Amino acid sequence: MCVCVCIAVLASFRGMVQHGLPLEIGDTVQILEKCEGTKLSGIFPSSYIHLKIAHIKNKGQFETVVPTEDSVITEMTATLREWGTMWKQLYVKNEGDLFHRLWHVMNEILDLRRQVLVGHLTHDRMRDVKQHITARLDWGNEQLGLDLVPRNEFSMVDPDETSITELYRLMEHRHRKKESPVPASTHHLFVHMKSLMSSNLGEELDVFFYIYDSRESQPLSERFFVKLNKNGVPKSSEKTERHCTLFVDLGSSDLRKDVYIVVHIIRIGRMGAGEKKNACSVQYRRPFGCAVVSIADLLTADSKDDHLLKVYTCNTESDWNQIHDNIIKKVNSRYNLSGSNTGLSVALHLLHGDIEQLRREYMAIFTRGVSITRKLGFSDVIMPGEMRNDLYIMLDKGEFEKGGKTVARNVEITVYALDADGQILRVISAGSGEPGEDEYHSFVLYHNNSPRWAEQIKLPIPVDVFHGSHVRFEFRHCSTKDKGEKKLFGFSFVPLMQEDGRTLPDGTHELIVHKCEENTNLHDCARYLKLPYSKANLPGNSQAMKGTKESLWITSFLCSTKLTQNGDMLDLLKWRAHPERISDCLSKLKEIDGSEIVKFLQDTLDTLFGILDENSQRHSLKVFDCLVHIINLLQDSKFQHFKPVMDTYIESHFAGALSYRDLIKVLKWYMDRIIEAEHQEHIQQVLKATEYIFKYIIQSRRLFALATGGQNEEEFRCCMHELFMSIRFFLSQESKGPGPISHTKAVFLQMFPAVYGELLKLFTVREVATFVSEMLGGLPSASRADCPLEAVKLHCIAKTVESQLYTNTESRCILLPVVLRLVQTHMQEQRDVVMCANILTIMLSLIRRDDTEPAVSEEVDLIVESMLAVLLSTILEISNRPQSTGGTIRPQYQDVTGEFVACLLTLLKQMRDKHYQQLLQKFTSKDELRDFLLQIFTVFRILIRPEMFPKDWTVMRLVTNNVIITTVLYLSDALRKNFLNDKFDYKVWDSYFYLSVIFINQPCLQLETFSPFKRKKILEKYGDMRVMMGCEIFSMWQNLALFLLLSLNLKTGKSLHCSLESCSSYASLMRRLSCTMY
Repeated sequence: MCVCVCIAVLASFRGMVQHGLPLEIGDTVQILEKCEGTKLSGIFPSSYIHLKIAHIKNKGQFETVVPTEDSVITEMTATLREWGTMWKQLYVKNEGDLFHRLWHVMNEILDLRRQVLVGHLTHDRMRDVKQHITARLDWGNEQLGLDLVPRNEFSMVDPDETSITELYRLMEHRHRKKESPVPASTHHLFVHMKSLMSSNLGEELDVFFYIYDSRESQPLSERFFVKLNKNGVPKSSEKTERHCTLFVDLGSSDLRKDVYIVVHIIRIGRMGAGEKKNACSVQYRRPFGCAVVSIADLLTADSKDDHLLKVYTCNTESDWNQIHDNIIKKVNSRYNLSGSNTGLSVALHLLHGDIEQLRREYMAIFTRGVSITRKLGFSDVIMPGEMRNDLYIMLDKGEFEKGGKTVARNVEITVYALDADGQILRVISAGSGEPGEDEYHSFVLYHNNSPRWAEQIKLPIPVDVFHGSHVRFEFRHCSTKDKGEKKLFGFSFVPLMQEDGRTLPDGTHELIVHKCEENTNLHDCARYLKLPYSKANLPGNSQAMKGTKESLWITSFLCSTKLTQNGDMLDLLKWRAHPERISDCLSKLKEIDGSEIVKFLQDTLDTLFGILDENSQRHSLKVFDCLVHIINLLQDSKFQHFKPVMDTYIESHFAGALSYRDLIKVLKWYMDRIIEAEHQEHIQQVLKATEYIFKYIIQSRRLFALATGGQNEEEFRCCMHELFMSIRFFLSQESKGPGPISHTKAVFLQMFPAVYGELLKLFTVREVATFVSEMLGGLPSASRADCPLEAVKLHCIAKTVESQLYTNTESRCILLPVVLRLVQTHMQEQRDVVMCANILTIMLSLIRRDDTEPAVSEEVDLIVESMLAVLLSTILEISNRPQSTGGTIRPQYQDVTGEFVACLLTLLKQMRDKHYQQLLQKFTSKDELRDFLLQIFTVFRILIRPEMFPKDWTVMRLVTNNVIITTVLYLSDALRKNFLNDKFDYKVWDSYFYLSVIFINQPCLQLETFSPFKRKKILEKYGDMRVMMGCEIFSMWQNLALFLLLSLNLKTGKSLHCSLESCSSYASLMRRLSCTMY
């Protein structure tokens, strides 16, 4: 490939001057010489063209000039030029709707093209723009009935630069994506609070949104908090993050009919809504109304329209804590419509995809500001690096005495968070959307000594101040008389962390209400922190305090990536403080919740390997089992993103240079007991962790070798060899049916290909390939075709050919015979054909035609010898299966047939003269060669059927035809040499000419029916393949003797004559050929 200067034609030039070169807009011409001046006496004027830097591929007669500009720009330019012609035709045909839509899309693409050409976009923005461009190009091509464009990322794929198997996969992927887009697994709810419409406003309002699971009767998310003014609109209208939020990380299971958006509205003003303004100057938080809407209803609603939610009020104020449940369950006797004119106007949009995708697709939302409202607890998938330390407290209920009053109290709770020094922390959040405050006031229920609040607050207390902090709850009676003072009558408190480092346990706590009437008594925290705080923790001699009727119930929930409530985890991490309890701590690790383990993943791993280094004789087996438990924990979809964390730990933090000895020893101990073990479940868990066990073994040995200069290398290799011997022995044992041992073998075969890369760090590719080859080759053959182990065995082969080990040419020559033998056996028995197709696709994708290494030629020899005949028979077998009505050749086996066809075409494309000679020489009799030719001609006829590929797969059809005609040219010589004159075989010749006629008559080769742009493109790349086939037919026909012509079927001759007479753009040539033949 060389660099040159080429031109792109900007305006058409007729070339009427002497030596003039006619040019059309869009033509590409290579510059050989430039003459100065303005007189139009040259080949073409320079003002008609634009200079570009380009590369020349295949320099010579068939060279191609390719501009060095971005391939997306090149595609846009060519596509818009083709669309322009068709767009005008839409106007002529009066297809107004598509005419206008295409016009808008073309303008949009031109605008995006300008952005790309300027080159000022960031990398991420450039990616988004290109994705948008290709989506628009694909839409337009589909609407206009144009061909599907194969793409890798955003660039068009050149069929000459990629294998046919890879080309087919790209086409199939794009076809599937077009037909059935992958549903998103993560969802988010965008909420925009617009206004509250009511005729009796006049007070400020607090509005709380949260997501509620009515099946479990509990909230799923934090609260989103919006403050409204007396007119019912958001106070801070200029700050969009104050009235817009995104409820993030909703799973697909949360989009149910029984999951609701609940809205609670609290008014701020007088105790009674009808009181006079001068009756009381103190502001109280009082219940106003509630609204609910099902999330499932948003899936079918029009996202462009705002929602007007009906607002309901309680008939009895004491039922306020369950008003949303009553509305959901339609207990009409407990609530009423707030008013016919009262409604909450909100925008609710369900968004789908991960949060980073949303940031790209909905930039306007994130640019103008939006608050994030999290789910309670961790999301379905916990991401490493996620930092949270959120304590949620629900004010459930209280029980209070009258305190000498004739009526019940109006109780308000004030909540404070205080650090170890008694300083108030400004961390209390009533909900996202508003900044944290230093106190929180509950709403007040009128004359109620047993109030039920169900109010949730969040305390994002920093980890470094969590120890020693506590939360204080102050209780005040809100008088409605005189000045409406709020009088303190008691308090409760709860420490957030215990002395041993455990945090406040999750769950409900009944707190003691201590009497207090003076605020000054609460200034010194040290005085009351010595008092008991919970009735559950009172000593046995405190009967008087246990018998008191006054209590506060709260529910706490900690969502922290740094703190734990689990005492067993703390005991394990502090194992040096109590070495006598190490065994017990290791046993309890399996009972600890997975989220607690991943919080302290590095600390836990350090602990395990620390115990192994110091107590390997006593605890090696238990440490190994704990390591297996942690590794398998990361297989869970919830924690799978922590695998890179463990990988980083192994590469950068792991320091167990002596651990490999114990790990190899214990792993071999398990391997040796597989055959005799009565219960296989635990051994199977060990084998599932094989990949990471080997990672630790290899890294440990590398650390030891680095520290000691490579000492004990022979000992290590000996231990590994013995381990491999145990593996081979276990796998080579015959299994009687699908029993536990067969399942254990299946588990190992599924996991072991992941180990190859680790072994290559310390062993040569030949050593690893030899071991793998012996292991796979030593697997016993199944006694029954339906044995499930056979499918797993093939899956292992598939993972092997995908691995780093197989991509190496040196190791591939060792593995290839074993792989081919197993695949060939399965294909001959028509078992697991989908997996066989995938394996062949990967194998053939690794071989390039321009690769001149002798080893690659030998690979092609092996594959041709083992797989060509099997591929042909498999395609015939699948294609001849009964088809359903609808005209498709592959309704049930579509993917399999396409994969096998791509594999056959790739293999034929890789074959050279040498391979065809060897193939034809292996046939020992004319009958074998005859059967082969009949078979391959029949398969070729199947491949050129219109229904073989989707209608818009023109690229794949042209590639297929190119391979077919190349192969026919090779086989024509064998046909002439072996089946002519006295050895004449009518059936073979008839099959050959029948294939030729069908080939020439294919719709995809009738270039006259295509647009000039498409016709020119095909001619430049492939030429007119009808002419090539016609010339070959003419040559073959001339080789037939005259007396044989008389015995040929006239029908074949006539159809051949008609085909050559009518199909070609080069009519004169075809007429001469046909006249010569007849």
